[in-house]
Amino acid sequence: MLTPMALEWEQITVDSFDPISLGQWWAAALGWVVVDETEEIIEIRPEPDRMPGLLFVPVPEGKVAKNRLHPDFRPDDHEAEVDRLVSLGARRAGPVQEGQHWVTLFDPEGNEFCVLSEPRS
Repeated sequence: MLTPMALEWEQITVDSFDPISLGQWWAAALGWVVVDETEEIIEIRPEPDRMPGLLFVPVPEGKVAKNRLHPDFRPDDHEAEVDRLVSLGARRAGPVQEGQHWVTLFDPEGNEFCVLSEPRS
């Protein structure tokens, strides 16, 4: 039997046209803190010493296709959270279909994420 390597999940790197702006948007959206920022990159985390974080780095091209990876969030109040995120600058991806238990949103650079309804019991 193989022994698994000890891995610690440090962060997810997000390619961005404007990493500082997008990182600040996600910090506000998640209520996270900036732990590192230069002229080109920004890293945010839930708390200064808590991982994983999100690291936003520059890329010259804009987003052109659907994300291969996107986060799902489950808030206490689905409707209020969707409204809050939209007020921060998120955009709805489309109308909610009958029986659908989530809303897909785009961040300011068009990256998809979902806000799930009905908290887990």
